[in-house]
Amino acid sequence: MSSSLLDFSALPRFDAILPEDVGPAIRALLESGRALIAGQTSNDVPASWASFVAPLIDSGERLSRAWGIVGHLHSVMDTPPWREAYNALLPEVTRYYAELGQNLALFAKYKALRESPEFATLSPTRQRIIDNEIRDFRLSGAELPEDQKPRFQAIQEELAALAAKFSENVLDATNAFTEHVLEEARLAGIPEDVKTAARAEAEKAGKDGWIFTLRMPAYLPVMQYAEDRALRETMYRAYSTRASEFSAELGHPEWDNAPNIARIVELRRELSNLLGYANYAEVSLVSKMAESPAQVLDFLHDLASKAKPFAERDMRELRVFAAEELGLTDLQSWDVAYASEKLRQRRYSYSDQEVKQYFPEPKVLAGLFNVIEKLYGVTIRSDQTSVWSDDVSFFRIERTGPQGAELVGQFYLDLHARDTKRGGAWMDGPITRRQTTHGIQTPVAYLVCNFPGPVDGKPATFSHDDVQTLFHEAGHGLHHLLTRIDDLWVAGINGVEWDAVELPSQFMENFCWEWDVLQGMTRHVETGAPLPRALFDKMIAAKNFQSGMQTVRQLEFSLFDLRLHHDWPFDPAQGVQPLLDEVRHEVAVMQPPAWNRFANSFSHIFAGGYAAGYYSYKWAEVLSADVFAAFEEARPTDGSVFDSTTGERFLHEILSVGGSRPALESFKAFRGRTPQVDALLRHSGMTTP
Repeated sequence: MSSSLLDFSALPRFDAILPEDVGPAIRALLESGRALIAGQTSNDVPASWASFVAPLIDSGERLSRAWGIVGHLHSVMDTPPWREAYNALLPEVTRYYAELGQNLALFAKYKALRESPEFATLSPTRQRIIDNEIRDFRLSGAELPEDQKPRFQAIQEELAALAAKFSENVLDATNAFTEHVLEEARLAGIPEDVKTAARAEAEKAGKDGWIFTLRMPAYLPVMQYAEDRALRETMYRAYSTRASEFSAELGHPEWDNAPNIARIVELRRELSNLLGYANYAEVSLVSKMAESPAQVLDFLHDLASKAKPFAERDMRELRVFAAEELGLTDLQSWDVAYASEKLRQRRYSYSDQEVKQYFPEPKVLAGLFNVIEKLYGVTIRSDQTSVWSDDVSFFRIERTGPQGAELVGQFYLDLHARDTKRGGAWMDGPITRRQTTHGIQTPVAYLVCNFPGPVDGKPATFSHDDVQTLFHEAGHGLHHLLTRIDDLWVAGINGVEWDAVELPSQFMENFCWEWDVLQGMTRHVETGAPLPRALFDKMIAAKNFQSGMQTVRQLEFSLFDLRLHHDWPFDPAQGVQPLLDEVRHEVAVMQPPAWNRFANSFSHIFAGGYAAGYYSYKWAEVLSADVFAAFEEARPTDGSVFDSTTGERFLHEILSVGGSRPALESFKAFRGRTPQVDALLRHSGMTTP
């Protein structure tokens, strides 16, 4: 059949791919895949890499590329036709992978290859691929009794559908709420660019005044700057009750994610028990660096014991300031961001909004690209291809070789929030590096954020937090794009343990605090002046402002996730709120209102890949801080953090090796020892003199 979705000769043809293409194209690939598997499991095909594994890699890549495009468009262009197309095929794709994971004939051939004389002749990279496949077959239920396999497949299909529904409910609930303000006096404190965007929202709706939404470019500035406490409370309540029983007030009780959460937890436990594990956390950790749930809990509790005294100090200071200076004697959750910004301004004599004026989008991108080019000896150039939105740009990464400029990889940049785009920021890899009969297939990445867009002909300006988010996602992208591994299943981020995959991304965030980086990537949006050194010094002084509070908040999420999937005696009638309350009383320093329903929009663990793995952010932050410390130790006399020798070693030992060896081996190859938590505590300001 002819379909743009099935054209793998070059980049995805987003200008030609239509929702109606999805069903015929994906079903054709599923049929082709099943036919290949039937042939590969016959006695005529020897259990060798060339005859058995290589054709499976080729077939698997075609399906993953096509279905990946569909999933991507469902995330960035969630219109009814794309939602319908994605959900219609999701059960069939999930069923296919479930069948694949439980195919005993395939499993037997992988084991035969593992035990054959050929295995010893394979490269360590290919040996790791075989070992990973055998592990994943076991986790997919290949060794289950035949009468249990249908139930295991049904669980996987239902979990996939529930994850998609969870995410859609969050998006729909986010988009459904608007706060229409008619009195300009209620906008006191809100930055001008945010008010301009809110005015544009109202004009788009054919109304007077200003309309604020729950999308981040509108929500965060209101919570941080709006002097109108009632407005902050209204926005906070709407945001923190999304996709909950309170959606009935919007006329959509079907958006309540509580039943989805209960079913997801129930199914994950059943799946774990079928595999012979006590809980889902044990299943999750099989493929991670951490050895056991107990080890992770010890890590989280130890970090909490170190961070909570600093968090309690932060909160005491905030409460005193709010009462004495702002008249907020009963500080509430919707006051925290506002009071914190006021305290920051008082203590350090600057505001986030002041800093934001120095980060127009074009200058930030130029600065990011300059960091990448200096660290890794590459060049980034603007490129052209079809895209899914006029808002999207495209770039190529080149390296100078014997024949001149050589293509290393390409990436799409989709930075601005849209109402058809799910929230958050992420990286995905539509094309992975691999060796083919035609040469090296260069990788391609999507880098997606939800920043404010241009307003009134002026370029978008980013907060310093936005800049860090961009550097974070670029770190993921570089992990994917700068790989030097030619075997698909462990190239880039493929095969990297989930609790190590955040290392390159969090590592990149550190450069957002370096003067020799920021001075070259700032330009005031009105005056064109670079960021003053005095303002930068204030930012550095405030770098660890409330770091204790921020750390315990992440630990709250991590402990809730791990305990939910480990030792919590879940009762569907009560839901997950009692556990969240218990964790909050253990580590949090601010208790939110009883009606807060954070879990109902916790997409990372209920609709993403972080179930029993949210701890990975803090786990990997230990690794990334320790890695960056090597750059600090190697600073040249000019104070620059760009040590080319250390950068090349980081590229060679961590970025470029992907999942071809265990992450701990890569870390030790770079650092010469096991990870230490000292650098993280120092960078976070959580050390005592």
